Amino acid sequence: MFFVLSKIFWFVANPLSLMFLLLIAGLFAVALRWRRIALASLGLCAAIFVIACWTTLGALLLHPLEDRFERPAPPPDDVTGIVVLGGGLEGGVNLVRGGYELNRGGDRFVEAAVLARRYPDAKVVISGGVGSLILEGATDAETAPRLLEALGVSRDRLILEGKSRNTYENALFSRERADPGPGETWLLVTSAFHMPRSVGLFRKVGFDVVAWPADYRTAGNEPFGLARDNALDSLGNLSVAVREWVGLFAYYLTGRTTELLPAPQV
Repeated sequence: MFFVLSKIFWFVANPLSLMFLLLIAGLFAVALRWRRIALASLGLCAAIFVIACWTTLGALLLHPLEDRFERPAPPPDDVTGIVVLGGGLEGGVNLVRGGYELNRGGDRFVEAAVLARRYPDAKVVISGGVGSLILEGATDAETAPRLLEALGVSRDRLILEGKSRNTYENALFSRERADPGPGETWLLVTSAFHMPRSVGLFRKVGFDVVAWPADYRTAGNEPFGLARDNALDSLGNLSVAVREWVGLFAYYLTGRTTELLPAPQV
């Protein structure tokens, strides 16, 4: 139920959908000559459009998420395994074409391949099922082995987890498949903005991991301003940031994490 409700909520609440719904409501109000409602709906739609596409608000909301966890320095000498969370592959394309096309989050798998080469004895857990209510696609657990093998990672090192539909299930099912033992070191690879929520969920299910963020979306020093980035990138950053902050609150309020904004352990 949580999975379904979260998808429905985000379908309505993401900035692009919200703008569309406000536009439809405004046009409907114009047709019915409800002037105040029309002005309010269309004005709010225009305001969201300008803020989302032509300001750095999205980047500013991403900064505290991306800066929350840093890669360990120096890196650990011995690593038992690497867990890479799905979301970096074009499932719909790969289902039809059988390749390993990457999307904007594909750095997760590139970084996982780099780490697998650095730690040749480490297992690699690929966690990612189908996270869509409607669209069909190949799971990352199905596609990623082709990519990693092409990059020189032996298939016998891979542990595939293709049931998870969200980050909570990533953590739960990865722990089941990896079966980590005391004193072992497991690296967690996911997008930097996604790392706080991911670490909180892994801690909750009893899987201690070392954060290894990848796929940064910002430089980290963007000031607030107008027209400082491509409009589509700005809109994408805001959508990602809003979704991640909403996810942090939702998981905290439902008891899936014990911290609103998980931090590195001292």
